[in-house]
Amino acid sequence: QAALVESGGGSVQAGGSLRLTCKAFGFSVDNYAIGWFRQVPGKGREKIACIGRRNGPAEYEDSVKGRFTISRTGGVVYLQMNNLDPQDSATYQCASAGTCDGRTTFGSWGPGTQVSVSS
Repeated sequence: QAALVESGGGSVQAGGSLRLTCKAFGFSVDNYAIGWFRQVPGKGREKIACIGRRNGPAEYEDSVKGRFTISRTGGVVYLQMNNLDPQDSATYQCASAGTCDGRTTFGSWGPGTQVSVSS
């Protein structure tokens, strides 16, 4: 069964960095757009970054531009997060789709990895 699994979350102080990893089981991430999402309790899920299939262009939500970088190497998708802020605290998930632009539905959601940023 196709699935994605995230790792790399943790607790850091403001200004610190984390690198999240998204690995696929049962399919190749190279053939899909992969998005990173985050959610905090009581709020909706927010798409923060996406990379097109076969290393297509990356896109970012405004609040993370210049701080987060999405990349794909060796069949793994990464989210490098620098200069973290307490408002970045959330559960982070990755998911796959045909494209990043919302024309196709994201699926194969991973269980998520928790990021906590203290001030």
